This record gives sequence, C-alpha cells and structure tokens, in this order.
Amino acid sequence: MKADSSSSSSLNSRMRLRNNHGVGSSSQDWPPFSRHRYSALSSQEHYRSEESEEFGPVFLQEPDDAIFSLDSDDKKVIMNCDARGNPVPTYSWLINGTIVDTDGDFRYSLIDGNFIIHNTSEAIDYGRYQCRAENSIGSVLSRDALLQFAYLGAFSGRTRGAVSVREGQGVVLMCAPPPHSPEIIYSWVFNELPSFVAEDSRRFISQETGNLYISKVQPSDVGSYVCQVKNTVNNARVLSPPTPLTLKTDGVMGEYEPKIEAHFPQTVLAAKGITVRLECFALGNPVPTITWRKMSGNIPKKARLRKSQAVLEIPNIQLEDSGSYECKAENTRGGTAFRGQLQVYTLPQWISMINDTQLDSGEQLHWECRATGKPRPTYRWLRNGEPLNSQSRVEMVNGELIIHRLQQADSGMYQCIAENKYGAIYSSAELKILASAPMFSTNPVRLIATVGKDVSLECRPRASPKPRISWRKNDRRVQPSRRIMLLRNNNLRIINSSRSDEGSYVCRAENQFGSSELTTMLLVKDPMRVELSPIRVEVTVGESVVLSCKVTHDPSLDVSFLWLLNNQPLNTQQEGGHFEYIQTQSSTADLMIRSILLKHAGKYGCRAQTSAVCPPGPPGVVIVEEITDTTATLSWSHGVDNHSPITTYNVQARSPVSLGWQTVKTDPDPVTGNMESAMAVELNPWVEYEFRVVATNGIGTGDPSIPSRAVRTKEAVPSVAPANVRGGNGRRHELVISWEPVSEEFQNGEGFGYIVAFRANGSRGWKEKMVTSADSTTYKYRDETFPPLTPFEVRVGVYNNKGDGPFSEVVTVFSAEGEPREPPTEVQAFAISSSEIKVMWKPPNPGPGKPQGYEVSFWKDVEQEETGKKKRTTGNEMTMLLTGLEGNMQYLISVKGFNSVGQGPAINNV
Repeated sequence: MKADSSSSSSLNSRMRLRNNHGVGSSSQDWPPFSRHRYSALSSQEHYRSEESEEFGPVFLQEPDDAIFSLDSDDKKVIMNCDARGNPVPTYSWLINGTIVDTDGDFRYSLIDGNFIIHNTSEAIDYGRYQCRAENSIGSVLSRDALLQFAYLGAFSGRTRGAVSVREGQGVVLMCAPPPHSPEIIYSWVFNELPSFVAEDSRRFISQETGNLYISKVQPSDVGSYVCQVKNTVNNARVLSPPTPLTLKTDGVMGEYEPKIEAHFPQTVLAAKGITVRLECFALGNPVPTITWRKMSGNIPKKARLRKSQAVLEIPNIQLEDSGSYECKAENTRGGTAFRGQLQVYTLPQWISMINDTQLDSGEQLHWECRATGKPRPTYRWLRNGEPLNSQSRVEMVNGELIIHRLQQADSGMYQCIAENKYGAIYSSAELKILASAPMFSTNPVRLIATVGKDVSLECRPRASPKPRISWRKNDRRVQPSRRIMLLRNNNLRIINSSRSDEGSYVCRAENQFGSSELTTMLLVKDPMRVELSPIRVEVTVGESVVLSCKVTHDPSLDVSFLWLLNNQPLNTQQEGGHFEYIQTQSSTADLMIRSILLKHAGKYGCRAQTSAVCPPGPPGVVIVEEITDTTATLSWSHGVDNHSPITTYNVQARSPVSLGWQTVKTDPDPVTGNMESAMAVELNPWVEYEFRVVATNGIGTGDPSIPSRAVRTKEAVPSVAPANVRGGNGRRHELVISWEPVSEEFQNGEGFGYIVAFRANGSRGWKEKMVTSADSTTYKYRDETFPPLTPFEVRVGVYNNKGDGPFSEVVTVFSAEGEPREPPTEVQAFAISSSEIKVMWKPPNPGPGKPQGYEVSFWKDVEQEETGKKKRTTGNEMTMLLTGLEGNMQYLISVKGFNSVGQGPAINNV
C-alpha cells in the first residue's frame, strides 16, 4: 500500500519565504517504441530477426528475363535465385512448368539457388524458367523469367535483280532480312560504305519491314542499294546483296495521287509506359505530305512527329492514349488515308497482397489479394508451389481465399497469382496453425487488496486455440453478480472488496490439447492512514526541529517510509548531516532537521508504503553483453519485488534520433519475471542506443533501472530507399532528379550516398551515377542530344561502406523545358505622350521553354543598351507602359521572355 499524507509541515524562517502546497507522486507513461523496418523485400514479405524462429522461404532475388547471345564465347547462362528461411531453403528449377533434373543432366548445375546452363542451345533451352525454394515449412515459386537468344543470320547470297522505274515514279526496295532475334535496326547503304541513305520527305526506311521507300524517284537516286541490319543486343551487322536501281528511258512519270505503301498495323498493342512509333509513308508525284489525327479527341501533347512526319512517336503511352489514329497522305492530285486502332495494355500491379498469418486450429482463414491491369487480371492460388483446388472447406473467388475449420495440415506457404495474358505477379505468405495446451507463466499469485477498493484477478494463459475459462473460489464455482464480474478478457473483477472476498481463487483454462490452472491468493486489508505532525511550524535559522510521521495499518504488513521536500524524495546523505531519519517503532518515522538553513524552508511530506499496493523497485543496472547490426543482448539483476512477484520486464531504449525512451521488441517476448536477460531486436544499424529495464508486478509498474552505457549497433547495408523521387526545372538539355534524403537513423553505416539511375523511355540500359554526399537531394545530368521534355525512367538507390541498398520505385521524369527559345512576336511601340510609350507584343511560337513573364529594356538612341533601364511584367501580360521618358527623344526597345531557368532571346531595336 502506498499513501501520501493529506497534511504537511512547512518551515518558515523570519524572512517571509513562500510556502509550497501539496505533496504527491507522479506517474510516468512510457510511449510505445515505434519502429519501422524496411528492406529490399516486397511489402508482403516480413522481415525476420529471430533466427531461432522457423519460417518459410522468402525470396530475396528472383530470376529476370534474359537474352543470351549465341555469339558469346562463354556458352553458359546463369539464372539467379536467392531466398531466406529457417531452416535454410533448398532449390529446384522448372522449365516451362517441368522440374529440371539437375543431377541427371550434365549441362545443368546448381550453386546455392543459382541455375547454370552449360553448352547453351536455343533449340533446347529457350523457354520460361521458375525457381522453387523449399524448407520444412513449405515451398514457394518465383515469378517466371523468359530466356531468349540473340542471333543474326546471314542474307541469302543470291544476286538481286535490278529495279527499273521511270523518273518521277515511286519505288519500294525490299530488304528481306535474315532470321534474327530479338529486334533489329534497318539502314540502307547507297553505292558503297560509309554512304547511307538520308531519310527526308521523299525517302523513308521502315523499321517494321526494313524496306526503303522512295516516293518520287529522281536521277540522283540511280545507283546500288544495300540493306544493312544490326542486332540490338550483340550489335552484329550483316549486309544484303546489292539491288541496282536504274531509270527507264521511255519517258517521265506524270503526276499521280498518293498511295500509302508503309503503315502501322490495323491493331497496335502497346504496354503502358513504353514509347509507341506509328509509321505512315506514301508514294506519289508530287511528293505527298503526311498528316496525323486521332479520331476521338486530340493527339497527345507529348507526341512528336519524326522523319518528315512519317512517324508519329508517343512516349510514355498511357491508357487514355488508346484510340483510333489516322494518317493522311495528300498532294495536288488527291489524297488517301489509313486508320488503325492503338490499344494499351498494362501488366498486373498489386493493390493489396496477403501477409503472414497465425490462426488457431478450427478458426477461419480469409485472405484477399487485389491487382489492377488491362485486361483485368484473373487469380490463381498455390499451396507449397502446387495449385490449390476448391473443396468443401476451401473457397476461391475473385482473389479471395477462404478456408473453413482450419487444420494443422493447412499450414504452409501460400501464393496468390494475379495474371493477364501479358504477365503475372506473385504474392506470398505463410499460414501457421497454432496448437498448444493452456499454460500460465507464473503460478501461484499472491495479491493484496484494500477494503473498499476494486481489485482484478488476472487469467491470461497462453493457448491455441483459445481456451474455455472458468473460475472457482475455495473449490466452489464463482457465480457472477453485480459486484463480481467475469470480464471479456477473462479477468475476474471484484467491486468494493471486503474481508469476505479473501480466499483462494482458481482460474481454469481448457482446450482440446489440455488444461491448466492458476491460483491467486487474495488478501484484503484495511486501508492505511497517515498522520503528519506538526502541521505547520516556524523556526529560526540555526534551530532544530523534529517532524513526525505516524501510520495506522494492518499489523501483518511491513511499512517503509519516505520523506519528501517540495514533492521530491529527500536524500539525507547529500544534505551535509542536516537531516536524519529516526524510526522508534514499525509504524512511526521521524525526521530530525538540525541547524536549519534558509534553503530548508518548504513543503515537507511523508509517504508510507506497505506490501498491499506496491510496484517493484528498479532492476539493477543494465549491461550490454553483445551487439550486432540489429540486436543487443542485455542482462540485469532483479530489484526489490515489494512483496508481489515480478511478472514481466519491459525493455526500453533511446537514441539521438528517438523521442525519449521507447519500448523495443525483445526475444523472448514477453520477458517474464524470472528472467535476467533478453535480446533487443529490430534495432537500426549504426545508431547509438542506451537501454533500461522496467519491472511490473501484480500491483503495477515500478521505476526504471539506471540506463546502460551508450553503445552503437554495427554497420549494415542500407535498407531504406529515398522517398518522393521526382524531377523538373533545370536548363535546356538538363535532366534534374531530386529526392528526399534518407535520415541518419536509416543510413546504417559510414560512407552513405546515393545511386541515381536513369534511362530514356524505351531504352534498355540504365545509366548510374554516384552521389557521395548523404545530405544531397538533387542530381543534374546534361546531354546536348536529347530534346526538351524527353521522358526518362528514374530510380534512386542507396549505398554505404557495407554495400548497395534498395532502389526507390521507378518514376517518370521529363528533361527540362529550359529557358524560352523564341523571342516574342509582333512587337510594336507607340508614343502615348511626350513622356510615355506603350509597348505591345504577342507570345512566341508554342514550344518548350514557355515564358513566365516578359522583360522590356529601353534606352536612348545615343546610349548603349547596357546603360538602359529594364521593367518586367507581373505575369504573362502582353503590354507595358513606359513612363518618365524624355520628350523629343528616340528610344530603342527590346522585349524578351523569361522563366525560372533564364531569359530567352530578344527582339531588339523596335
């Protein structure tokens, strides 16, 4: 029992010291320690720190699509796969859904999870590959990876016949490319290398067919033509036999209407995010003009016309870009058109995934996975890598999985697969079915309550499935009433306790695996009363006084006393012998104050404690025995339990980046009262921590231990990618990439920096640049070859001295518009009066680098421009009034646009 006196004594010198009122105790609530762990794993895969805990396989690396060049000297392909789990997973591989016999075929070998193919053959090894990771918990399948082969055959050596046409006639020269994989790039050699055919409004090379189209042949076109093809993977090149082009001598071809010879397919399928190129070219005399339109709506603003408008290029294609597109070829003799449908599809992407789940046997599992995609994805379920079929207990509908009346045999690894005809994605989770008899951590429990107060008797067994609970008192079943209630958490609550409530209470927990009982001995004691005398006293500096504290309490309980000054515990050892405790009997404690000083004035209180309601004292100092990158092994000694056994310990930590002391996760969890050590887990690498421990018994939570010495966790590879990757602004030909820096708490070691990776949409290889400053938030890349507003795929990763961490999600960033490129148009100036001129203009031609405003410079004809004055508009205004000018004076005026990047060119000397 703990009691503060309702009265107190104050000492006042004759110097009118202020008296402080009230003696009380304060309680401290410890906020939960909030930790977020990020890793390179997808969000449905849980980070595991307790290596002793068994868990199913979780992929760290899955195989990727690969293209192998048959020209390679090393005829070896490696498909990568890595998973973690406990026990350590074993691996197998499937090709086109069939398990590979790595022991029986000498061409195959496994190193850890990596699959190696020796003496690779396209005929045998082309196909889809999946990695299977398995341990005693279950097995999971990776996404599939397509293995293709890059090759480029030779053209047929057969001589090609000459093509003869009239001057002014159109012609198509066939390329007839050799067998190849994957894509090839076409170009044409005119007469001999290195002279290549230049494409213009009259000549066009289709990258779909490889053919060369000349809309209107001129005498300068006569010569020998060779088709060159280049493999985009291994850069191999081959040349066709020459095709001679000659002119007939029977006259010149007259004018005729256009005929479209090269065009995009009637249905174009394109993956969201890629760059689409639609071709359209016509023969005709005069040379036709090509125009484009979208039948419903406008052509996207991001679209670009290439090759004299023969190619409509739409970067970063989106669903709204779908529709019917038309190209039209026209000349003075007429026109013709072609229409085709552009359809955009998207691979499945997760909206919600499944997570590891623990359930009791007999309960119901309800998992739901959801994905977007076009066409809409369908769903399949796997259990331990095998298809899961509907049955009486198992329901699968539209991404939902329900298993009724769970059994131990239902444990294992499950995967939800969302797929459409363009791809599939996998979400994995472990289902653990719990099955254990009830068990109590402490038994028996001694609980002391106060007459007239409420008291709760706990019953919290560990059990799976949830047990049935019943209560007995002195071998008779407890009957709930208005004063005795069985709570939802199975605790027994007694309102307004009395002596008649004393006795032995037994909580019985029972399930199909067994039963267990917890005995609580309840004692009910009279409340303690504290009397403090004298209530008020005035003394002279240098005198002495005795303050007395007397307690009335149950004689079976021991009492301890604590004196307070101004609500703070009084330490007699630090007061130079002025204070002394005098305890003449068990229920009385006096405080002697000798040779009183002025500073001794204040509010004195007495706090008495008995074993009736007393939380435990602080544990002994915490010692850090071992430290890793994410764990700390701690030990301490038991403190005073104050007559109520310690039930649990709470481990707390603080760091320079935390908000005070916060609870950390531990192994084991919970830390029971008979333990003197535990491991703090899920700490951040390379962070300096202090630790302390707080004990709890049946009465409450006591004071914390003295903190441990500060220790720093070890370094580790970063696990948190930068957030909010974006871009914009910058000068012409600049790609500006920015991000939010990773806080010091998640840098995980020295040498922290960023890896900025980017590539133009539709290209394959990533450019990677290292940014060595941990505080950096921006990277600028300059390349004179790419035009404004070019879309780039961008991601930003992290690294430190331990290695490379994860990358952010890929986002699209456009290169800068830059400063205005064109000057304003139609600039005019009018004299309004002898001291005013009105200047008017129109905006420049549409294009990148739009002005945000305009600057007008004006100077006298007899002066230099540098000495003149400048005025800026407040926005995109197109007029300005110049005032305060000299009369009868000629002025020169220039107008230029500006934006946040810089100024554009000016129209001068208006």
